[in-house]
Order: sequence, then structure tokens, then C-alpha cells
Amino acid sequence: MNEQVKRNQERFPGDFMFQLSSEEKLEVVANCDHLKNLKFSRTNPYAFTEHGAIMAASVLNSLQAIEASILIVRTFVKIRQMIASHKELNTKIFQVERKLQDHDGAIRSLILTIDELMEEKVSKKVRQIGFSQASPGKAKKR
Repeated sequence: MNEQVKRNQERFPGDFMFQLSSEEKLEVVANCDHLKNLKFSRTNPYAFTEHGAIMAASVLNSLQAIEASILIVRTFVKIRQMIASHKELNTKIFQVERKLQDHDGAIRSLILTIDELMEEKVSKKVRQIGFSQASPGKAKKR
């Protein structure tokens, strides 16, 4: 792979691939058990972007490279579908949150109006009809 990349450098601009640093290589080896042999490699591996991976698969002409190319294309299609569904889900969640905020505002307004109406009823003095007794033996008119 490294040999093919070196032979076809014009096909791999900086945004298609980059070489890992020694520290990054050690981190990859530590996180990926199936790459243990990479630890003893004298050269640091290349990391490919989506376009770089497709280009690398097109440079290699073996049966394994063709299978890898097909796998790469399928993988990136799935990733794009996941991202698209994630965006749709975020949009729907945002719309629901906005509706809930609108509903919360309407409910608060309704509760405030009810509270004001309840206060008006309590604060209004009801005029009593009839007489009340101010002191024993005397009647007072209200």
C-alpha cells in the first residue's frame, strides 16, 4: 500500500490522506487489537479520508483491492445515510422543542389569566344587604 501511494503521489493531495505521527500510531495500536503488528513497523501508517480511500482502492488492482473498494463505497454510503437520518432526527427534535416552548408559554399565560380572575373575585367586596348589629341593642345599616 505504501509503495502504491508513493508511486501515485499526484493522486493523493493533502486532503485525501495524511501520515500518522509516532504518537498517533501508538494510540491506534493501543486502541485496535488487530493492529498489534503495526507497533513494530518502521514507517508510520497513512490515514485516508473518504476520497483518499476510494482513490487508494482504485490504484490497487488486486482482487483484494477491488473487494476493499466495494466495501469502502458501501461503508461511506451507510455513514452518509446515518448522518442524514441524524440531521433529520435533530430537526424533528428541534421542532418538537419549539412547539413545547410555545405550549409552555400559552399554558403560563392561561394560568396567569386564571390567577388574575381568581384574585378579582376575592378582592371584590360583596355588598351585604340588610342590617348588622354594631352593638347590643342598636342596629346599623350597611
